[in-house]
Order: sequence, then C-alpha cells, then structure tokens
Amino acid sequence: MCQLRVPCVFRSPNAHYTAGLAAVNERRNQRSARRSCACLAIPFAPVYNGRMFFDRARIYVKAGAGGDGVVAFRREKFVPRGGPSGGNGGRGGNVILYVDPNLNTLFHLQHNVHQRAERGVHGQGANKYGAAGPDLRLPVPPGTIVRDAGSGEVLADLTQEGQEAIIAKGGRGGRGNAAFKTQRMTAPQIAEKGEPGEERWIELELKLVADAGIIGVPNAGKSTLLSVVSAATPKIADYPFTTVAPNLGVAEVSHRQMVLVDIPGLLEGAHEGVGLGLEFLRHVERCRVLIHLLNGASPDPLGDFDAINQELSLFNPALADKPQIVVLNKLDLTEAREHWLAVEAHMQRLDLPVMAISAVTGENVQALLYRVQAMLDALPPVTAEPVEEVIEIKPEPDRKAFTIEHPEPNLWRVRGHEIERTARMTKWDYYEAALRFQRILSALGISDALREAGIQDGDTVRIGNVELVWGYDNAFDE
Repeated sequence: MCQLRVPCVFRSPNAHYTAGLAAVNERRNQRSARRSCACLAIPFAPVYNGRMFFDRARIYVKAGAGGDGVVAFRREKFVPRGGPSGGNGGRGGNVILYVDPNLNTLFHLQHNVHQRAERGVHGQGANKYGAAGPDLRLPVPPGTIVRDAGSGEVLADLTQEGQEAIIAKGGRGGRGNAAFKTQRMTAPQIAEKGEPGEERWIELELKLVADAGIIGVPNAGKSTLLSVVSAATPKIADYPFTTVAPNLGVAEVSHRQMVLVDIPGLLEGAHEGVGLGLEFLRHVERCRVLIHLLNGASPDPLGDFDAINQELSLFNPALADKPQIVVLNKLDLTEAREHWLAVEAHMQRLDLPVMAISAVTGENVQALLYRVQAMLDALPPVTAEPVEEVIEIKPEPDRKAFTIEHPEPNLWRVRGHEIERTARMTKWDYYEAALRFQRILSALGISDALREAGIQDGDTVRIGNVELVWGYDNAFDE
C-alpha cells in the first residue's frame, strides 16, 4: 500500500498551542491593519433607503445595427424570369432615456455600465422586410442631465414625467436587391449590410427635483423635520453629518402632495467642496422653495444663516433669488426661545418670511407646511428649467465632405461620413456592389482627389475598416 510521507515537526501540546495562538493573534492584527487602511481608501458612497445613493453615473450605450438586405429572385411556377425580390433589413433599436418619477437615484445604472439595443432583423426573399429591432428604454429619475462623455455636450435635460430622449440612434437597415432595380438594371445582384448603430459614453448627473428643499447647517434638525411631515425614514442622530445623502419625502397639505428634499448639512466653503458641498449644492437648484432651517441651539443662528446664504450665492448667483422661508428650529429648548426675537427682527429687515418651530414636539410644523404651500401657489407654473450651459447650435456638417491622408508610403486614408458609411454597408462578395462603390467614389470626387494627390498602382486605400487596392486601371480591387 502506498502512503504519502509528509515531513513534520513534533512539539509538546503546550508549545504547539502557544505558538498557534501567537500566529492567530498576529494574523488578526494584520487583518485589522489592512481593514483600517482599506477603509481610508474606499471612496465615499452614502447609503440611501438601504442601498447606495448615486447622483452621478457613466455608462456606455450602443444602438442596434440595422439588418442586412438580401439578394433574392422570384422562383415561382410559370414565372421563368422572375425579378429581384430581396427585402430590406429592419432598423436597429434606439437607446432611449425616459423619466421615471418613482426613481430618485442613479444606483440602477452603476452596475449596468454597458447598455446595448438589439439589431434589426435581416430581410428575406419574396420582398419580406426585416422587423425593426426593439428600442432599449432606460429609466432615469427626474432632474437628470445627460452629457456626452467625450465632448461634454449636453444631450438632454430630463426634468418631468413623460420626457424622453434618444441618446443613440439605431442603424438604418440595408437595402435588398429589389430596391436597386432600374430599367437598365433589371436583375441587380446588389444588397447592403445594415448600418452600425451609434455608440458613445455618456455621463448622467442628477439634480433632485422637489417643491421645497430643506437647507441649513449640520445638526439643524432637517432630517427630523422631514420624518415628521412625511413617511420618509432618514437616519437621525444628535451629532453633525448624520445625513450623508439627500432624502426625499412627500407631505400631504390640503389634500395635495408636496415633495420635500433634505439636503445634507452645508458648511462654510461648501461651494469649494468643503464637507462634500459640491456634491449636494446642485440639488438645491431644482427646488422651487427653500426652507432655511436654523439651529436654535447654535451660539449664533444669524451667523449660520449668513454663511449658508453666502455659499448658495457663490455656488450659483441665481439661488439668491429663489423664494426662501427662514425657520428657527428647536423651539422646545431655552436657547432657541432666547434667539427668537433677534432672528425675527433680522428677517423682517430682510423682508423674508420667518417662523419658529419644534420638529421634535411638532409645534407650528403644520403651520409651516401651509406657509410653504402658499408660497408654491404664488409661483408661476412649473416649466422645464434650462440647463446651466448654453447649448451652441452647430450647423449641420457636410456629410459628403472627405479628407485624404498619406500617413506612410503606399498607404492612403480616406475619412468622411458618407463614404465610410457606404463602405461599412457594402457587401463586397457581390461584384455589382463593388462596382457601385467605385461609382460613388467617382461621384463624390474621391477618385480624382486621390489621383491628384499622387496615388500609385498597387497602393492601399483604407476607408473606415475596409482596405482596398488601387488597380492598374485607376479602379479598386479587393
């Protein structure tokens, strides 16, 4: 019988136990040190309603390619010379973003970075057209701004339910040979490939849309107020920076709904990113009314008021003109009652509405909601707000334009929207399709331009992902 021989070191039971315990303790200390280091390196990502809150996302979208056209001819009984009957391919599916009012975070896109629509169905004989590929529809919360990741161009600003935007268009279906029939070419053996769909990286930025935004310094009682007036359950504790993500809640006022958002506490220097201020200040822009909550237990509530308003103005001067009601909270405390007269007098000088409440006991909370609803009713109807950037209207580019490059000997590169698109959609296994491509080159002036640039027989010409050889008769050979 064969046995495995394993070398080992024998110790007494006590020595073995002592050495093992020391090793375990050492490994435990090492793991603790690694965890401590790792915790410092993990990027900030707050928890929102039991999951991570994300108000930014970067995803790749690709629309579906069009279906290919087909070369086919009628082969029916008693039709000896049936004509072409190849059908066109279907359009590729678009990638569409639409507003879902039930969403308030971009969390669902964080782990689904690559989004692809389906391609169109290929054409068939008997003039059967391929079906269009289904569109890929991605929901986003209200207040989502979509930008092209490469250029930074604003593609869409989705603020209201019912809005949607095509972010990537599906490719056109290729034509079958029936589409190329003419009086001179009665039996064409030409068909096109489906056009590739658009693809791009996009960046999404969420600015929460709410009727009223609750702002103030840390520990002012914003989350407590939200939990009292709505069904929201934000994390609440008696220390600053308990709230690390915006919380949304819906309050009932006179049989109407009011959407409120609790903005995490702001600090002096928030417009420069202090205390993650830049991460949350942008959410204030979409609020119609601001509830400026003052901490009644603060040594200087008026100083806090001036500091927060200054940060709002420095971040976006338009925020200074946003309707605002000042609310002194924690009226159940003696310090707050001592501050009330000074706060009331100061706000009257600024011609700002002011109230005193206790979010803990509920004192004057309902009256506050009625005041805020009255302010909302006095505002003009809600319209889609423009994005902060001015979108430049660019002239439509000349799709037939082209450029010629000569990067190395015997190699030429032709760039241009129309010619590259035609090269991608050409079925090179059909001779008539290659002849058609050559005619298009001549019609666009590319052949003459290559001759003038000094192209020689046998040189390679690269158009998109297609390489062709300039032939001896000034034509292309595959």
